[in-house]
Amino acid sequence: MARKYFGTDGIRGATNVSPMTAQMAMKVGMAAGAYFQRGNHRHRVVIGKDTRLSGYMLESALVAGFTSVGMDVVMVGPMPTPAVAMLTQSMRADIGVMISASHNPYADNGIKLFGPDGYKLSDEAEAAIEALIDGDVPLVTSDQIGRARRIEDAQGRYIHFAKSTFPENLRLDGMRIVIDCANGAAYKVAPSALWELGADVVAIGVSPNGTNINDGVGSTAPQTLAETVVASGADIGIALDGDADRLIVVDETGTIVDGDQLMATIAASWARQGRLAGGGLVATVMSNLGLERHLAAQGLGLVRTKVGDRHVLEKMRSSGYNVGGEQSGHIILSDYATTGDGLVAALQILAEVKRSGAPAGEVLHRFEPLPQLLKNVRFGGGKPLDDESVKAVIVQAEAELAGKGRLVIRPSGTEPVIRVMAEGDDPGQVERVVDRICDAVRKAAA
Repeated sequence: MARKYFGTDGIRGATNVSPMTAQMAMKVGMAAGAYFQRGNHRHRVVIGKDTRLSGYMLESALVAGFTSVGMDVVMVGPMPTPAVAMLTQSMRADIGVMISASHNPYADNGIKLFGPDGYKLSDEAEAAIEALIDGDVPLVTSDQIGRARRIEDAQGRYIHFAKSTFPENLRLDGMRIVIDCANGAAYKVAPSALWELGADVVAIGVSPNGTNINDGVGSTAPQTLAETVVASGADIGIALDGDADRLIVVDETGTIVDGDQLMATIAASWARQGRLAGGGLVATVMSNLGLERHLAAQGLGLVRTKVGDRHVLEKMRSSGYNVGGEQSGHIILSDYATTGDGLVAALQILAEVKRSGAPAGEVLHRFEPLPQLLKNVRFGGGKPLDDESVKAVIVQAEAELAGKGRLVIRPSGTEPVIRVMAEGDDPGQVERVVDRICDAVRKAAA
């Protein structure tokens, strides 16, 4: 059954518009607090947020909801999503909450929930919490109301954790690194961690004002980073998104390095060290075929999942992989974290560049991506992919690309759009294939 409030990554939407209202945040706090009231110990929740103006409103509403059902609240302020997951485990909390809409504009916000193990909630847990949101959650008696406190050393705890994932025998001395924090959650912790490891840090996107998160900066707008790297003569640039769970890298020439190249770099490094579990890595159907071929040439495998870091993590956990991620820069290193962590992944990349002694461009450009084309076809209703004429065109296209490329066709999970993506050795062929399928979908939807 479709979920009413939870999407693929928590509850998200425009603030002060249902469901992303203060009233809903309070209900989520009450429902999640009641769901996780297990055992006789004093129950605790960790709440973090990014730098959006609406974060204060939603934080206060969540605190009211959690304390009203008897749960103590620890507020850690602006912190990366992976930091909240880590602190939830470290502080023996029953639940963790991150208030963020990731790479979305400031007017949006969201609520992500983590269980006591630091992992995002299962579908079953989210369904149970949704049922409680729409029901009547019993309040505790006045003497059992929870207490709320803000801790001041949370940033230092996360910085210490992130640095612990960097090889002890390495330092970043002599490296000039530009770090773009998207005016988001990592605006303090990321530059501090790099500086403490010895880097010459040039920080941009570190002046949040509540409305400038992801605005022309960060992993979804890496041009500013590229320009700064070149202008400052830096060795490498790192761009995080608003909640710092993903990254994009720029080499010394200003060339953008996406998640596929970064995963290939980490997988090769860990395989060389005998650390790579599963004999390869997990990525989504959107990762470039060039990555798959590159890994195969090294005797490594690539397992693909549906789009979404949640699906990647599920496959990693069920099949014993410790490296996975998305082309967009969500990289999950399960030896260290229960979710994507942009800073931790960046430190693995920096370690490999430092070990090699070569320029970042040489180290990180592992393979030549195949020409890839993605087009969206909007439709009014129905299921155009079930049309026989569309199926026939798809079969013909798959036969045409066999051995030379790949085809991915999927309906959007959030809007009436069919996404048609093809990649192959011949860019002209790729374009023709995509256009034929798009035309067939349009005719079927007419």
